Amino acid sequence: MPPSKKLKILFVTSEVIPFVKTGGLADVSSALPQKLMEMGHQIRIVCPKYGAIDERKYKIHEVVRLKDLTTNIGDKEVTYSLRSSFLISQKNRVQIYFLDNKEYFASRHSLYADPLTREEFEDNDERYALFAKAVFELILKLGWIPDIIHCNDWQSGLVPLYKNVLFGNEKAFEKIKTIFTVHNMAFQGEFPKKRFPILSLPDELNSEKGIIHKGKINFLKAGIKYADIVNTVSEGYAKQICEDKNISNGLNKDIVERKNKIVGIINGIDTTIWNPEKDKHIERKYNLKTIRDKKENKYALLDKFGFEGKPDLPVIGLISKLYDVKGLNLVQKAFEDLMKLDVRFVLLGTGDKQYHRFFEEMFMKYSDKFSCYLGFDDELAHMIEAGADMLLMPSKYEPCGLNQMYSLNYGTVPIVHETGGLADTVKNYDEAKVTGNGFVFSKFNAKELVKTIKYAIKIYDKKSEDWLKLMSNGMKMNFSWEKSAKKYLNLYKRATK
Repeated sequence: MPPSKKLKILFVTSEVIPFVKTGGLADVSSALPQKLMEMGHQIRIVCPKYGAIDERKYKIHEVVRLKDLTTNIGDKEVTYSLRSSFLISQKNRVQIYFLDNKEYFASRHSLYADPLTREEFEDNDERYALFAKAVFELILKLGWIPDIIHCNDWQSGLVPLYKNVLFGNEKAFEKIKTIFTVHNMAFQGEFPKKRFPILSLPDELNSEKGIIHKGKINFLKAGIKYADIVNTVSEGYAKQICEDKNISNGLNKDIVERKNKIVGIINGIDTTIWNPEKDKHIERKYNLKTIRDKKENKYALLDKFGFEGKPDLPVIGLISKLYDVKGLNLVQKAFEDLMKLDVRFVLLGTGDKQYHRFFEEMFMKYSDKFSCYLGFDDELAHMIEAGADMLLMPSKYEPCGLNQMYSLNYGTVPIVHETGGLADTVKNYDEAKVTGNGFVFSKFNAKELVKTIKYAIKIYDKKSEDWLKLMSNGMKMNFSWEKSAKKYLNLYKRATK
């Protein structure tokens, strides 16, 4: 393919900012398409329209030729529509289509699980089978034939499979190539084998050689096996899932069997949103030249969380989903030791109920040193990134991670476990050479976590130019989507050859 050719790309995702978000996928699904359009390529997005999405706010409207479409999910005839809106930024408008169906999506505010029981919806297989089929109906009805369908995570894992099997004889689709991005191997879309007939697939796929894994239907396996190219969201994670059965959750054989194995492309960050020089959510804007102004944001953060006095003590922030895989079990084990240190500790996050109870108890016990907000608040996330001195990310596994890149951009020094994208982006501080941009611990245990935090505090307490240099090293790094988007374009072009 000539390098000058502009591509048509259909980006398939289960969530996208600002419409709806549960995790980093939503950030990627907004920033990458915008950057690709900025580079001159045609790109459109398709996403389910959950009940949580505000129709009026985002001016989601009907498209006559995409209204009241029908398909079968098992023996059931399902009617749905594809409605339209735009993902609008300062530089462009990316068209987005929303799959609208009351039973499966519009009647539910939560995306994947019941918000009360936290149990995944039992019909998620039906919901995302409909989503996959709707992708192809969208292409046919629009007559807009993409060069690439870029699928993301298990929710779109059936798309590459359907393209090859259900729609293999459809002339309009024969030149389309599929890219499947695995954002996290921990979530695979597993369903009882007995529900296989729902998927409208040949019986031979109802086996371990097909899309069954350990006796269950596995949507992630479907995407990995049938996409033209598979990639994941950092070079370190790509290597880990090929080599470590624990991290690949048993699917490493399917990954390694791929002709090109698996490609790692680190995510970028949206620097129009996460930029201390332009951030509308923080007390004082600053940049590398005015880095000392960062302390004004620290004072605002301390005030927000109700801390009084001792403004020069180091502030450690943690913004995370509250699950074991994010290293919260280490934080829990280390907490009493952390409270013996001369620090302020602020936490923003939501997740397992055991951690909600634990941090509520710790706040009552250590309110002079610890405070938390158990939920999600975007403005508060910005305040922590700008106001904390250090950001803690002790994840057991981390495919890419975004918060460590946000914190580096804000001159907030990350403390991370050496894994996946964290290891790719955070380089351990060398006290002799004053190099590196954060603090890294390799052994995943509470003792190492505490040891690393103590060392970071020791360096901070010197109040020397070295800490300023450490902050500056992070702010000098470039995590914009420009570099990553170019790598995705190379991947697309490789697929179309």
